[in-house]
Amino acid sequence: MRSPIKGLIDRLRPRHYGRRHPLVLINGLAEQAESWYRNRKFWSRYFDVHTPNILAYEGETIHRLIAAKEPITVEYLVNQLFIYLDQFVQTPPYHLVASSLGGKVAVEFAARYPEMVNRVVLLCPSGMGDEEQLPIIDGVVGRNAEMMVKSVFHRPRLVDREIERYYRSKFANRKWQKGFIRTVRGTLDHTVRGKMKDVKAPTLLVTATEDKVCNPVTAEEAARELPNGHFRKIERCGHAPQIEKHWLINRLVVDFLNSTRPTAHPSWTKLILAKPTRASK
Repeated sequence: MRSPIKGLIDRLRPRHYGRRHPLVLINGLAEQAESWYRNRKFWSRYFDVHTPNILAYEGETIHRLIAAKEPITVEYLVNQLFIYLDQFVQTPPYHLVASSLGGKVAVEFAARYPEMVNRVVLLCPSGMGDEEQLPIIDGVVGRNAEMMVKSVFHRPRLVDREIERYYRSKFANRKWQKGFIRTVRGTLDHTVRGKMKDVKAPTLLVTATEDKVCNPVTAEEAARELPNGHFRKIERCGHAPQIEKHWLINRLVVDFLNSTRPTAHPSWTKLILAKPTRASK
């Protein structure tokens, strides 16, 4: 019988030369494409990774909408993602990995363009039907990077200090702040709960027990409405598991996207998450 570790290695090892399957990363509201810094290099070993920056708060595209007094909506973001993939990637079907607000975009995209989507991973997605809490807004309005970090992470003292420095610099930028706040106004009330049934692709929904932004109980309920859904709850983790638990998320995503029989609970995770016994200490 093949060991779980050997099976994991087989699934994670790149098999041959050639173009890898395209993987599209869709970041959340308080994040930019840089937020995948603990994942992109790892996933690039197995996939052709793309990070379309459809939420560029300082970008001219968003500020043209603001100047024209037009809202920045989830529909707009879905259209931007379609344009990017249709014109500049052109290798469907795609794997989608999305976090937070990016989850709304991924669900809407997968429901609208099922032929363009292979598999989906949703990391603490918003829009699952609950009333979202946005303590990060207080951090932005008050220009308090520390408050923002505390609202996102379960153990903020262990978070890379560069994240705080990054947001501190952005909070001082009025153009970035304006783009962020207008995006919140245009996307906050959008729910995708009714679209879950229309996502035909195999989908892994990951939530976290200490998520202060999106209710993990509601996320679990929404996952049951996916026709081909898989659910996993991560203990002692906040709203950004791709950063806070990257060592687990990196391997879990590769396993789910590559496996012939995808699951939220591959056997190898029991080994790496097991608490050491007295004999093994």
